[in-house]
Amino acid sequence: MQAKILPPPLKPGDLLRVIAPSGALREFEAFNQSIEIWRSRGYKVEVPATIGDKWGYLAGKDDQRRTQLADAWEDPHCRGILCARGGFGSTRVLEDWHWQAKLSPVQNPKWLIGFSDITALLWSLYNEGVSSVHGPVLTTLAKEPDWSIERFFNLVEGRPLEALKGNGWGGGIATGILLPGNLTVATHLFATPFKPDFDGVILGFEDVSEAPYRIDRMLTQWRLSGALSKVKGIALGNFTGCEPPANVPSFSVEEVLRDRLGDLGIPIVADLPFGHDICNAALPVGALVTLDADQGILAINN
Repeated sequence: MQAKILPPPLKPGDLLRVIAPSGALREFEAFNQSIEIWRSRGYKVEVPATIGDKWGYLAGKDDQRRTQLADAWEDPHCRGILCARGGFGSTRVLEDWHWQAKLSPVQNPKWLIGFSDITALLWSLYNEGVSSVHGPVLTTLAKEPDWSIERFFNLVEGRPLEALKGNGWGGGIATGILLPGNLTVATHLFATPFKPDFDGVILGFEDVSEAPYRIDRMLTQWRLSGALSKVKGIALGNFTGCEPPANVPSFSVEEVLRDRLGDLGIPIVADLPFGHDICNAALPVGALVTLDADQGILAINN
């Protein structure tokens, strides 16, 4: 059980490049506010001229979005890659994508930052042995509370991270490699080359606008596949907008989570502050962490 390689800490003056690997950009005000946060801290942020491109619901055609990622990754002066937003589309970028054909991720690690649909890119980089940031994209960073923004920069600038507090379901304490992501996107990596090995992993799940029966269906797939058999623990974040419509027979999303995960015999902590809309505490993908399901704590082993 070994943590993934952490890119060198960022520092003011570093060059960061923006990419839009997923959905078409719609929230320009929030986007620009988040870029200003980076620039106000002394960073150089390069925004591509094609940032506003649209191809249906995507931020440009696949080759265009793939080229954005490749150019940013291959730029020797670029120290970090900031994803504009989520939505859908990063899995399409991964078609015909090979990290080792670019600059070697292990020999030239750099920060890749995003969440939600960006899960596919974070997990594919995890497979290469490199850590990244499950954290706010450029349409959400400016909306984060002050403590979350400070945590975000503590992570990328190499300072220790405080533990996160949630609600423990019991089951003791586990130490493992943290692999956080969006449940829907992660589930759709099954039967692809980008599905990670979950042996010794502490999974982190969040989601948005998925009805309880859909959460049930996805978690049942995880159970039937055997993917949860070697997982050390599970950290659950925000499941925003996942309650059923009024007057429709249903379980609540919490009831589904407890039913599908509560009998696994591993530590589980719910209601941790990461994911959509409420607050999205930055998490290092591939870091060694301790999950205490008796105290309800997720601690990064800094």
